[in-house]
Amino acid sequence: MKKKKVNLRGLKPNSEEQHSHNDGHNHSGNSSKINTYIPAIISFTMLIIGIGLDYFNVTFFKDWIRIIWYGIAYLPVGFPVVKEGWESIKKGDVFTEFFLMSIATIGAFIIGEYPEGVAVMLFYAVGELFQGAAVKRAKSNIKALLDVRPNKAQVYRNNKYVSVKPETVQIGEKVQVRLGEKIPLDGTLLSNKGSFNTAALTGESKPNTIMKGEKVFAGSINMGGVIEIETTKEFKDSSIARILDMVQNATARKSKTELFIRKFARVYTPIVVFLAIGVTFLPYFFVDDYVFKVWLYRALIFLVISCPCALVISIPLGYFGGLGAASKNGILFKGASFLEAMTKINTLVMDKTGTVTKGVFKIKEIKTLDIDESEFMKYLMAMESQSTHPISKAILDYKDSGIEYQVSEVSEIAGKGLKAVINGKTVLVGNKALMESNNIKLSKEIDTIIESIVLVAINNVFSGYVVIADELKEDAIKTITALHSIGIKHIVMLSGDKDSITQKIAKELNIKIAKGGLLPEDKLKEVEVLKKNTENKIAFIGDGINDAPVLAASNVGIAMGGLGSDVAIETADVIIQTDQPSKVVKAIKISRSTKKNVWQNIILAFGVKLIVLVLGTSGLATMWEAVFADVGVALLAILNAIRLQRMEWS
Repeated sequence: MKKKKVNLRGLKPNSEEQHSHNDGHNHSGNSSKINTYIPAIISFTMLIIGIGLDYFNVTFFKDWIRIIWYGIAYLPVGFPVVKEGWESIKKGDVFTEFFLMSIATIGAFIIGEYPEGVAVMLFYAVGELFQGAAVKRAKSNIKALLDVRPNKAQVYRNNKYVSVKPETVQIGEKVQVRLGEKIPLDGTLLSNKGSFNTAALTGESKPNTIMKGEKVFAGSINMGGVIEIETTKEFKDSSIARILDMVQNATARKSKTELFIRKFARVYTPIVVFLAIGVTFLPYFFVDDYVFKVWLYRALIFLVISCPCALVISIPLGYFGGLGAASKNGILFKGASFLEAMTKINTLVMDKTGTVTKGVFKIKEIKTLDIDESEFMKYLMAMESQSTHPISKAILDYKDSGIEYQVSEVSEIAGKGLKAVINGKTVLVGNKALMESNNIKLSKEIDTIIESIVLVAINNVFSGYVVIADELKEDAIKTITALHSIGIKHIVMLSGDKDSITQKIAKELNIKIAKGGLLPEDKLKEVEVLKKNTENKIAFIGDGINDAPVLAASNVGIAMGGLGSDVAIETADVIIQTDQPSKVVKAIKISRSTKKNVWQNIILAFGVKLIVLVLGTSGLATMWEAVFADVGVALLAILNAIRLQRMEWS
């Protein structure tokens, strides 16, 4: 049965929520939040007052006044359900949960148990609100969807730069991009060179230096000074637009997990209805002193007892407990269905940069030749103080005491490095090409180093090097070990970073299958191949825009929320707020415990109801037992769900 959300305001689901996004203000959101609870509050208040008037046997609270009072109390929570049941009947789907809820509660009114009729429907409404609150709570902790597409472009028109929407920019126009801004459209670089953060697009951990005439891509962040580009594609055909399109298509392919009760209702509801009809009429053929009203009374008690309130509440509340437990541990699920889906995961695919590594450059190794390390770093830091390259920042973070040596006669060799004079000595800092062009003899070990390397020569003599690399997160190794221990046997690493670096990281983490140098579409293809084996239930962990299509295509998409891009977070089903990969292990453990908790509630509800149903049919159970079977079991389910949030997760 398709999951249908009962809207207690009589509106289309999410209509107000969508409006609140559209108008850009939160007034509608606040109003929507209040309005959501008003029906339940009204019904609850009137129910308590009515029960109090009944208890004290107030004179005026009799007959039609009493019926009207409880009838009004019933409407706010009951009318939307009855309406939903009627709409389903018109569509040919008679035996729905809404239908059973309707006839059970109306039946309670028929036999004069008005408070019970209101209470049962109220409990149902509260259960729906709890589930809605669980999802909203998760969503409220997730960054609001921000359109990663740049919303403006500085275009050169009529001898000046004007700000326009990227959609209006034509191919061949000149666009200016300032420091820290995103490239609005794909194009070629007109400036001499530029440094760009392309991690969101390619997953490449190293900032990308682009020379004049080379391609630049929409969504890349300008890390240098002001640059100019010439557009080569319209916005709709840009790299970032294609990625967002892939996200949309992948999401469309993802099936939604249905909660158990919605499927079960197809069988449970008609059985209960036909049994109630049988309780009413069949005794006529077997009982000598058959009285229609007596057996109708028993049949209606049967319906009230068999009302799926405890089931309807226990399932969302069980998941709510799981969502709460996860939230306390810095894990946000975007709904109960993803808790359930997480229990089935047996294959984990992960990105590298920002997922198991920090995505931040640090000095990994310093190697010097015939010079003290401290002296070597003074020369290097003095040189790097003249550069704005991100790798320079990693080197300058080596020591907080500041730059001790003065630099003069600085010159930049395009694409190679820097040349300057320090303390009367000629110093070269850069890559292998810089050294070779100056006939500097290098040690053989240079060719064996995979990571980014900065070479230093003083007075035309090779003096040493510094290895710059992305660091593993502190809990990365522990995470892989723990995943194996809880039964996740298949772990795959897919990265946009260089394959050599990807393989090295995978080896350190004891991951057997790893592939690097992948574009977003390549990652998607790899996951699609894994999905062809229907036994594979795949979770993907990532953080960049380039990960968003795969996050959407996987059975469960997990985003690193602290440093992750907004598109990845919006597309994912699970958010790790702290950026710790070890939280994925906790997420799996919590989801498994939640499923166990939910099934405990289901078995409890069925067990108690079965006993009371037998007693009710035989005339030994009254409405008091019906209340216990329904409300009492629901309360036990609530307590069991709360227990989830108090459990410790190692």
